[in-house]
Amino acid sequence: MSSVHVGGVEWKIYNPQGKRRVLVTKKLVGDRWLRELENADCRVEVCDSREILTNQQIAEAIGDHCSAVIGQLTEKWNEDLFGILKKAGGVVYSNFAVGFDNIDIPAATKHGIPVGNTPGVLTEATAEMAVCLTYAAARHLLEANQYLIEGKYKSWLPDLFLGQQIYRKKLGVIGTGRIGSAYALSMVRGNLMDIVYYDKFTNKKMEEQLEQFNQYLKQIGEKPIEYKNASSMEQVIREADILSLHPNLDSSTYHLMNAERLKLMKPSAILINCARGPIIDEAALVEHCKQNPGFAAGLDVFEHEPALAPGLKDLPNVVIVPHIASATFWTRSAMATIASLNVASILKGYPCWSSGDMTPFVGEPGGNGESPSQVPPQAAPSILNAKELGLQSLQPSKAAL
Repeated sequence: MSSVHVGGVEWKIYNPQGKRRVLVTKKLVGDRWLRELENADCRVEVCDSREILTNQQIAEAIGDHCSAVIGQLTEKWNEDLFGILKKAGGVVYSNFAVGFDNIDIPAATKHGIPVGNTPGVLTEATAEMAVCLTYAAARHLLEANQYLIEGKYKSWLPDLFLGQQIYRKKLGVIGTGRIGSAYALSMVRGNLMDIVYYDKFTNKKMEEQLEQFNQYLKQIGEKPIEYKNASSMEQVIREADILSLHPNLDSSTYHLMNAERLKLMKPSAILINCARGPIIDEAALVEHCKQNPGFAAGLDVFEHEPALAPGLKDLPNVVIVPHIASATFWTRSAMATIASLNVASILKGYPCWSSGDMTPFVGEPGGNGESPSQVPPQAAPSILNAKELGLQSLQPSKAAL
């Protein structure tokens, strides 16, 4: 395998005879994504560095000839970078992420560049991590693990690492999209929790599932759970024993959990964030956790990632992990496949998929990551600015599955 050094980093080259040059700014998971790009006659250059690339390094790598880029959430794709990509002959960019707050989409649209993302395959993995963090924070899991590793465990004690019991407590969820509702249903079904949630619209599908669960509870003689869509976020924050955040990040949700709202929470509450770091004012959270030792938090994302707010890592009542909520092999490989198909399909002149259902491209979660029919639909799975660019769409019923 050959490689080149550009911008101070090494780029490994796959299918060097390919007619279309595609940059991939990080090594991706699995191998199907690479096959899809090679099948589209792409020369694929993959950055071998594990460091976050600067815009200057990306610009140098794009050079004067580049058809497409698959980039990362950690990169700032702005007006300048899209202009450089366009000048080099670039016709499509895909984020290796479902989120896209790192992308200036109007700038990409201005330059006529379709922008892809990878939705629909992170739901179960991210919800599972939110559940993991909930239990870990509630039961002092990491603190107890360290206590044992350091040789401090001498005897069973009645009051050693007393935590919060979750069973039949009240769950609060802000944002009940795919991930928020998957987390909510998992926690409610597993722990018979009441739930209060806040969303702009009543989540009818989730409430139907909760009602079906209640019917089951009645059949087996258990007390039904209670559920409601609150009239305000503050109501959820006040009532919840466990509060999990799942909104999109925008100007209205930046520092959604600030010092004032943190003070509204119960002193023994648990706060979970697997959405976006800036949703929480991290400095305010550090101070709140210091002043309320019975309070706990579980975080997968951070305000100034990868940096942590001063004091955060030293708090015994906070569980932190390095943005790994979607880090299952199936999810990350499915994300890679979708990102590659976004690029390959646009390069081939295919239309844009008009459904949020990604199973025709990657199958069901936990599967082998291949299309159920072995041949994916001839469409770009997820292009965020397709409508603005006037790109043709493909209805699932008309796809060649």
